[in-house]
Amino acid sequence: MRITNARVFLDGAFVDGGVEFTDRIVAAGPTVTGPGDMDGAGDYVIPGLIDIHTHGAVGEDASDGSPEGLIALSRYYAAGGVTSWCPTTMTLREPELTQAMRAIRDFARPANGAKVAGVNLEGPFLCYAKRGAQNADNLHAPDAALFRRLNDASGGLVRLVTVAPEEPGAIPFIREVSQIASVSLGHTVADYNTAMAAYDAGASHATHLFNAMPPLHHREPGVIAAASDAGATVELITDGLHIHPSVIRLTQRLFGDRLVLVSDSLRCAGMPDGDYVLGGQAITMKAGKATLSGSDTLAGSSIHLMDGLRRAVSFGVPLAAAVTAATLTPAKVIHREGEIGSLTPGRCADLVVLDGALNLKAVYINGRRVDK
Repeated sequence: MRITNARVFLDGAFVDGGVEFTDRIVAAGPTVTGPGDMDGAGDYVIPGLIDIHTHGAVGEDASDGSPEGLIALSRYYAAGGVTSWCPTTMTLREPELTQAMRAIRDFARPANGAKVAGVNLEGPFLCYAKRGAQNADNLHAPDAALFRRLNDASGGLVRLVTVAPEEPGAIPFIREVSQIASVSLGHTVADYNTAMAAYDAGASHATHLFNAMPPLHHREPGVIAAASDAGATVELITDGLHIHPSVIRLTQRLFGDRLVLVSDSLRCAGMPDGDYVLGGQAITMKAGKATLSGSDTLAGSSIHLMDGLRRAVSFGVPLAAAVTAATLTPAKVIHREGEIGSLTPGRCADLVVLDGALNLKAVYINGRRVDK
């Protein structure tokens, strides 16, 4: 397959040319010219998006442990241009988490569905004060043995785990677990020194920066400044509700190619306004805003990651920076950049074609066009 006469995203920038692929990328860039199977007509060709933090959509949740639900989710993501995703679990008891891990382990991707690139274990190693929409009854002290049991149940698929570094036992947990998966700081009240100690111990990421953590203060810089000093990657939810557009622009300038766009979507994504359940707790979505029922606490988002990319660009993030933050950088966070996240020859032929207004025109996974 050859797509020519396009603007191809390669090495962090758009270049005129094309892309040739089978199930893998054969060539990309200015060298791919002439007649092709598809005339790009000046469209953008970018790697497939990678959502490393998404709980659910279309009425389904990765924590449900439902094989049918995972299939529905994979189709939803692929239809919108996400070609790989990390099912993200909530703070639940070990039996429920184990069931979810086993379902993800046994997931068989449908032909028109996105790939599971790993598991994101957002809970249960979080702090009470910044638990957000996580169920307080299910919080658990950082426990490497529990992590290992869950990782074993997933078939070794856990790629990312969030921990509050101020919790007792967190630093030894980070030292051990960071040898297996990327460790992220989040749902935390940690001060700067505690966060730096966690990054020194092996943590390398921050979960939905600004949300569920102390704000950046000029005398108490906290996790946000520590992530900057430590060279960590950081997530942003760019739905326009979780983070002000000015702060999104500021964060992109501060973190550059260490920024990761995530949806943090819930089962209400792709659904009408109404009442839903998240980790055993009631949530309400009104005008696309999902909160714990009866409160103003944001529970997550209702967007697809492609929506997040478009909104980031509309807020002033350069398109190339937004594409990097939704493709290559998340691949690096979960240590999958050798397979996905770029149009480098030899990588999986996971790619998306967008018109000049960023409307979706085509999605390919392993070189095969995905039909909606």
